[in-house]
Amino acid sequence: MTAEHEDIIPPAQAVTLHGLFIERVRRTPDKEAYRYFDVPRNEWVSLSWCQMHGQVARWQAALAREGLVKGDRVALMLRNCPQWVMFDQAAMSLGLIVVPLYTVDRADNIAYIVNDAQAKVLLFETAEQWKELSNVVGQMGCVQRFISLDDFKAEEPRLASAARYLPDSAELKAAPPCAIGELASIIYTSGTTGRPKGVMLSHSNMLSNAFDAMATFTMRDDDLLLSFLPLSHTFERTCGYYLQVMTGATVAYARSIPLLSEDLQTIKPTILISVPRIYERINAAIKSKLDEGSPLKRALFHLAVEVGWARFLRDQGRGGWKLSFLLWPLLNALVAKKILARFGGRLRTAVSGGAALPAEIAHLIVGLGLPVVQGYGLTETSPIVAGNKLENNFPDSVGQPIRGVQVKLGAQNALLVKGPNVMMGYWNNPEATRAMIDADGWLNTGDIARISETGHIYITGRLKEIIVLSNGEKIPPADMEAAILNDPLIDQVMIYGEGKPYLVALAVLNPVVWPQVAAKVGVRSDMPESLTDSNVEAKVLRRIARNISGFPGYARVHRVLLLTDPWNIDNGLLTPKLSLKRNKVVEMFGKQIEELYKGH
Repeated sequence: MTAEHEDIIPPAQAVTLHGLFIERVRRTPDKEAYRYFDVPRNEWVSLSWCQMHGQVARWQAALAREGLVKGDRVALMLRNCPQWVMFDQAAMSLGLIVVPLYTVDRADNIAYIVNDAQAKVLLFETAEQWKELSNVVGQMGCVQRFISLDDFKAEEPRLASAARYLPDSAELKAAPPCAIGELASIIYTSGTTGRPKGVMLSHSNMLSNAFDAMATFTMRDDDLLLSFLPLSHTFERTCGYYLQVMTGATVAYARSIPLLSEDLQTIKPTILISVPRIYERINAAIKSKLDEGSPLKRALFHLAVEVGWARFLRDQGRGGWKLSFLLWPLLNALVAKKILARFGGRLRTAVSGGAALPAEIAHLIVGLGLPVVQGYGLTETSPIVAGNKLENNFPDSVGQPIRGVQVKLGAQNALLVKGPNVMMGYWNNPEATRAMIDADGWLNTGDIARISETGHIYITGRLKEIIVLSNGEKIPPADMEAAILNDPLIDQVMIYGEGKPYLVALAVLNPVVWPQVAAKVGVRSDMPESLTDSNVEAKVLRRIARNISGFPGYARVHRVLLLTDPWNIDNGLLTPKLSLKRNKVVEMFGKQIEELYKGH
């Protein structure tokens, strides 16, 4: 990073996450802070840091009228937008604890989190969201004020629209004294019991993590980020929000995932922060186009990737010069440059985190010249533990520990982490905290790892059965399977989805119960001839959905493979202890499983 583009606010000067924002406004008041698409005006609109300061003041004044006291919790359920930042900063300016919620979560899970945190204010966005929330509004007695960004009418005295709730203008008042180690936010993450646990992160946790990550992931004040991962996800919140404030970069909020390709070409970001799912989409789109193209086109593409990969290894000091490098100017013009143009043409780095990036996809993307670096972390570590540097990039690893973070291997090669980024603990759950962090402060990630001679970390498995989807969401399959097996129709079941966009189930049906179900959906009771019927799959999916309704909204089974032959010791699918051999099941039904993801 050159001094010309270095304007970093250190944690010691910021003290709190709100102090970070105030110092940024002081340093660069007129610089563009955020960009968003204004639907009524049908155009992209910019906000400076000074303008954001004025809006935060309005939210602060409105929240101050609620009579809340320091330490009270407030929740927000918004898509990424400037109002997310405004509310977050206003809440922290009053000493309140922010609880972010996922917009796609089920209403009953929202009610559980709101009650567990005893949130007194809930900010949401649309009338459609209220329609879902209204089903559980009676369960959220702790909430004294619901605020909607949209203006609509509803029979709920606690509901107010932001347009009526906010004053026209206000002066931002100084925040109450707050130590850097005090609680800033409670972020709910999936636990092995099916119910989410509240991760308590302090101002110090997130400030130090953002600051220390900069030694690995360089960000400058002239960078432009396109934000599309949910800000309720700690990865985006730290890297795409607090790190951006710390460095003075600019964030543009994408309109939606379906419009992401168009937004990339409009915004032309210099940094992309993403989960593997986005790169998987790119890979799928490329493959689809190649399938339609000529053999020559496919050959040129594969040659470009291989030559590009060899050039990458040479640049990293892990490979020599090859004669094929002479072809790169042509391959770059015909193949790589055209594909990279879809990202806007200005990307200098792309960060992948939240879940494992498949090696073959990393090979393809890096080979085409997109500098992607993989990182690793979890909500409980604020979240960054490790990452690859551009100049020392092993794409199949999750990189080296970031500055200030220690790692070591514990029993069964479990990856243990220690540092200022380790959470304060779980909200109202000291037992779970003790199970996660030992007396010496080492947090057990639950991931099995190896550490190479270069200090790069390779995740090789998990101590506990946890599925990580390609969007970074974590799912406890054993608990879901136990819930599904409450249905007498299903004798055996396995949830699958590691690194995939959604969950699927493999279910062995009970031949005794099956005829009753078949009669209801109007198909033959002969199971082998009926299992591929879409009506049957839909019926079974509805039954599965009922049984897993207590799990978070993202823990939804989208497709099911219906089977008739039981899994047992003889066919190698169960251990002598009758435990499921998951890898063997995947191996046996691999082709059918891939069919469940066809088109995604």
